[in-house]
Amino acid sequence: MKVKGLRWWIITLIGIATVINYIDRSALSIMWPSISEDLGMDKNDYALILNVFMVAYAIGQSLSGKMFDKIGSRFGFVVSITVWGLATMMHAMAKGIFSFSAFRVILGLGEAGNWPGAVKSNAEWFPVKERAMAQGIFNSGAALGSVVAPPLIAILWIAYGWQTTFILIGVLGLIWVIPWLIINKAKPNGHPWITEEEKEYIKNGQSEADNAEGKGLSMKEILSHRASWAVLISRFFIEPIWWLFVGWMPIYLADVYGFNVKEIGFFAWVPYVGAALGSLSGGYFAGRLMLNGASVDQARKRTILIGGIIMFVGLIMTIMFADTALKFVLIVALVLYGFQFVISNIQTLASDLFSGKSCGSLAGLGGTFGLFSVFIMNFLVPVITDYSYTPIFIMIAVFVPLGVGSVYWFAKEIKPIS
Repeated sequence: MKVKGLRWWIITLIGIATVINYIDRSALSIMWPSISEDLGMDKNDYALILNVFMVAYAIGQSLSGKMFDKIGSRFGFVVSITVWGLATMMHAMAKGIFSFSAFRVILGLGEAGNWPGAVKSNAEWFPVKERAMAQGIFNSGAALGSVVAPPLIAILWIAYGWQTTFILIGVLGLIWVIPWLIINKAKPNGHPWITEEEKEYIKNGQSEADNAEGKGLSMKEILSHRASWAVLISRFFIEPIWWLFVGWMPIYLADVYGFNVKEIGFFAWVPYVGAALGSLSGGYFAGRLMLNGASVDQARKRTILIGGIIMFVGLIMTIMFADTALKFVLIVALVLYGFQFVISNIQTLASDLFSGKSCGSLAGLGGTFGLFSVFIMNFLVPVITDYSYTPIFIMIAVFVPLGVGSVYWFAKEIKPIS
């Protein structure tokens, strides 16, 4: 049996895994008003639990990047999604801050693999000119998961309560493993379902480094190249923008507008529609520039710059004009559109610079760097927001030019290194 466009089936499955990833991780914040009331916890407890998750997630990004380079994307995804699915189900047994923290550690270690795994899989299955689009499809799963999660979790919470909701959404990841193992049998060169035309198209569109024999580079060798730091530093500054809204928007809606779980569920999905559109637009725009003759360097930098401007303008609007819940979520939709327009190209830099045998390691370390700043931000939010959320919005607005500028500064020319 031959399947036309097999690479698109692979990235679609990874996109679905990402939807599940965000449903699972969003459940705690969406149901927090109910959980905190039942278990007698407050916003400081939430910040600690969130940061425990972030530490595990940051460590997991680097560990899973190495794991994917070692065992491959097929079995790497099986390990990651099985771990995080079981961890999500364990949340039903939580009794307080310590048990929640323990289960969030396991969740963070498992969920971390999704991102370096996607970058590695894209390097294996897509020519260079299609990688940003493939990454955009994958990233749109994060946005779609964030769109689906609030109403879905609110409905399940109303029907079953928070414990059963954790069990039901945790099962989704275990079910996903079945079609993944059936469809993703091997890499393109050895897959029995791929057509010869698609195999040649992928191979001819990849760099010489992608098709070279041998083992991947060590982390020391990867970091010896200046361009590698473009990935690390840009993600350090850009990642907190996404995580502020993923982690704290439900709490913001509860604090500022007095929303309960049901109201959060039917409001918090709106910004992620903008994020989904940004994921697809950023990938399409960079790919279109390359088809029109732009180099990888020109296409990536131009796209990152445009998305950065959109993000920055949106964050200024959040500070100046978001005086109602509706205005807030609509403006945040613009911010997250810009974020995803940018991040689908920043994440692709690892595979632009290094082959599939090394890019997972750099992608994973980039995720770790990004989460260091998120970790710091999560400690600041509950302290600063006792007075106002405005300083937090100002801080992440300043991060935008620093993140975009770091790509231009460190990556003088984006091109294959090894």
